[in-house]
Amino acid sequence: MIDAERLRSYFTSLQTRLVTAAEATEGRHGGRFHADRWQREAGGPLTGCGCTSIIEGGRIFERGGIAFSEVSGATLPASATTRRPELAGRAFAAMGVSLVLHPANPFCPTAHMNVRVLLATDGDAEPVWWFGGGMDLTPYYPFAEDVRHFHRTCRDALQPFGDDCHARYKKWCDEYFFLKHRNEPRGVGGIFFDDLCEGGFERCFALTRAVGDAFPAAYLPLVDKRQATPYGERERDFQAYRRGRYVEFNLVWDRGTLFGLQSGGRTESILMSLPPIVKWRYDWQPEPGSAEAVLYDMLPPRDWL
Repeated sequence: MIDAERLRSYFTSLQTRLVTAAEATEGRHGGRFHADRWQREAGGPLTGCGCTSIIEGGRIFERGGIAFSEVSGATLPASATTRRPELAGRAFAAMGVSLVLHPANPFCPTAHMNVRVLLATDGDAEPVWWFGGGMDLTPYYPFAEDVRHFHRTCRDALQPFGDDCHARYKKWCDEYFFLKHRNEPRGVGGIFFDDLCEGGFERCFALTRAVGDAFPAAYLPLVDKRQATPYGERERDFQAYRRGRYVEFNLVWDRGTLFGLQSGGRTESILMSLPPIVKWRYDWQPEPGSAEAVLYDMLPPRDWL
């Protein structure tokens, strides 16, 4: 029997801890997250509740969202059954926390983290459950030591679950956060996993908790280190251009976005991941030898450790 209260307790406490940590980075005189609590009553395609904590125009974070949701529906959307077609038509319940933080300073990277559990049911048949999640880093300017710190923290979080665990989930992340229509990575990767049920419920839940709990140590020190770096119009312009890649991935390829939209989820919460200022240009290329060109050289997957 799945203990929903135990899952809920972890995910809601994780959201609270993440908000507290991000507000500590904002500082005493910085911005604060606004908690937008919502509920979907029975009768629609999706039933459930959640809390979307949003910051906009903060001292550090230009925009960010840290959201908890707990929803159920009559039929799994297509994005959830592509890899497991035998579950098509089943009812489902989903619970988890998702986070995206977009700092204003272009020398601070954007970060994404998500941890979740899904349950597929079919009458009296045994429920099918699985966990998913991960975190990844999207820098705008190249600081190799920051990328190494992020990957090292991800590796250390997964070490208790097997020597090959980090390598597998890093590779999955590199392959997942990839813009196929541009043949280009979104960022410098991290870890990603889905359909996780191997080793039993307790192992999978513990692994998911390890990922969620590791995020503040993986990301926030990088923001603390870079947030006072001076920048100008050139850097902001490039940041806005690279944010366009972030938008393209989330709207075209991201399974979580598609799951939310296909299942009739709450649009404001689903699209909280989008940055506030974005630019596109036609066939733009960085100047050879520039910091922007060095960033492009850093994007292809590699062993950062």
